[in-house]
Amino acid sequence: MFVTGATGFVGSAVVADLLAAGHHVVGLARSDDAATALVAAGVEAHRGDLQDADSLRRGAEQADAVIHAAFDHDFSNMAASCETDRRAIEALGDGLAGSDKPLIVTSGLPVIPGRVVTEDDMPPADAHGMPRVSEQTALALVERGVRATVVRMPQVHDRTRQGFASYLLAHARKTGLSAYVGDGRNRWPAVHRLDAARLYGRVLESGGLGQCYHAVTEEGVPVREIAEAIGQRLLLPVVSLSTAASANHFGWLDRIAKMDVPAASALTRERVGWRPFEGASLLDHLRP
Repeated sequence: MFVTGATGFVGSAVVADLLAAGHHVVGLARSDDAATALVAAGVEAHRGDLQDADSLRRGAEQADAVIHAAFDHDFSNMAASCETDRRAIEALGDGLAGSDKPLIVTSGLPVIPGRVVTEDDMPPADAHGMPRVSEQTALALVERGVRATVVRMPQVHDRTRQGFASYLLAHARKTGLSAYVGDGRNRWPAVHRLDAARLYGRVLESGGLGQCYHAVTEEGVPVREIAEAIGQRLLLPVVSLSTAASANHFGWLDRIAKMDVPAASALTRERVGWRPFEGASLLDHLRP
């Protein structure tokens, strides 16, 4: 199993599950430290990075399956990060073309205003200004003989990290208040890190060609409740901001703070038998 992002937040948990299932795992390593960490975990290190198309292609060619869990979350230069991701997926596809071997690609959830997103929903054509095309790039590889599937991620959390909520927490610490926009009823779906990792194994075993799966255990946590949990943790006031004031307060976080993207996972549970069992919620991991 060739895994990109093998030392990352989700990828390291995916690797642990693959090893426990008896797989031989090869992890992409962009530094000596990453290679050392992989070897210590019982993983073969494959040197390269997301911009090294030749290395990605070779890793995919030698594998029985590929899991692409890496992504450069540089929100200050998101367009460049998304372009790097697109090219990386295409390089992995080049290595797998005509093999009918599995490629599982990680993506975000599509935003469809006014309703809960399901696994059968495709991203809107305009993507609401989002340049990430991980899903579209992966599914286009089906025509090239790649058994491509997609795992869509919400806010992934444990006690150390809580997805976008971690950015809100850091911003609250910096500004001295924990804020949300309007009534704060916009929602973020969430999943425990270990439950998210287990889904990759289920998709690897039972995933359908060209299908999308949702690593979602909480359909939508209101952002007001997230802000309140942050306020409790940091002992800071919790305030509602007007839409006009939020951009000045949040800066690049403004679009995220307003995001409403509830998502279901009933079809994922039915189709691949995913059974999450981690009990702690996103708010549990945010509160003191």
